[in-house]
Amino acid sequence: MATTSTDAANDNKTDSTAPIKNEERDAALKAAAQRPPYDASTLGNTSTRDLVPAMPTHLAAPGVNLGAYINTVHQIPILTPVQEQELAHRYYDEGDVEAARLLVMSHLRFVIHIARSYSGYGLPQADLIQEGNLGLMKAVKRFDPNKGVRLVSFAVHWIKAEIHEFVIRNWRIVKVATTKAHRKLFFNLRSLKKTNNQLTLEEADAIAKDLNVTRKQVLEMESRLTSYDASFEAQSSDDDDGRYAPQLFLEDGIDPAEQLEEEDWEENNSSALIAAMGTLDDRSRDIVEQRWLSEQKSTLHELAAVYSISAERVRQIEKNAMDKIREAMTIDSVILPDDIQ
Repeated sequence: MATTSTDAANDNKTDSTAPIKNEERDAALKAAAQRPPYDASTLGNTSTRDLVPAMPTHLAAPGVNLGAYINTVHQIPILTPVQEQELAHRYYDEGDVEAARLLVMSHLRFVIHIARSYSGYGLPQADLIQEGNLGLMKAVKRFDPNKGVRLVSFAVHWIKAEIHEFVIRNWRIVKVATTKAHRKLFFNLRSLKKTNNQLTLEEADAIAKDLNVTRKQVLEMESRLTSYDASFEAQSSDDDDGRYAPQLFLEDGIDPAEQLEEEDWEENNSSALIAAMGTLDDRSRDIVEQRWLSEQKSTLHELAAVYSISAERVRQIEKNAMDKIREAMTIDSVILPDDIQ
């Protein structure tokens, strides 16, 4: 019964607040439609820099001294709607870069406010602010003052988008979110989980329904968020609590560079041997192959019977052929490609 009463109360609350939000939106749209058109003659004779004389001309990056940066930003005056419209039109219509700079400077405090909401991801606050500032500059570049909205309402989406990308790229060594569904789950899954325990199938289904994703995607993202980064080459120690680097699970410790060098060496030797065998006459080549390269090696007497010669003669032919092969392979190994040409 308590759950039913709570649901009913939430439904009533939703029903009662929805008309208010719609009325506020309609009123804002009506006010924007009735706003008089921009008149460049009102402040047209005023220089861009004199529109906001209290705006600082220089501001250090947040990474240098974050506390000093935040204090300085909060001393920057907030633009009035008239000032914002004038500066926005000067940049949008005339390409005035100084007007764009003043718009960015006056909205830096909003970037700091948004960046603070992402402090739970363990990333430096200064880096989050820097990424948010990039989003603010992109928003100013694309802002159209003729739409009848304030810059902060338009810029908040660009600021969050840049911070989102930065968090996803740097939260782990291995990127955990690669699709739109992954990003949605990355920023909402922890807040939707009711406990720190592993999700049950019922909880996963409920979250999947709320975020319009599949149960498999919810469980996969939970697994990624609860995993940890392991160094491939880290050495084991008494402080690792039984954790070992993946490299230690390999069957051998062969260096990939040494393995590649050995394979190249074997390939070169095989090519040189084939070329050296090609310089022998048919009988010598067949004797070498039967004596050394065949699976069932022939004896000197067997080859002597085949060629109707003595076993000693077969041994001499074999020795001469091996000397020629050894000499050819030695010469081939010291000749450089430029020398061949």
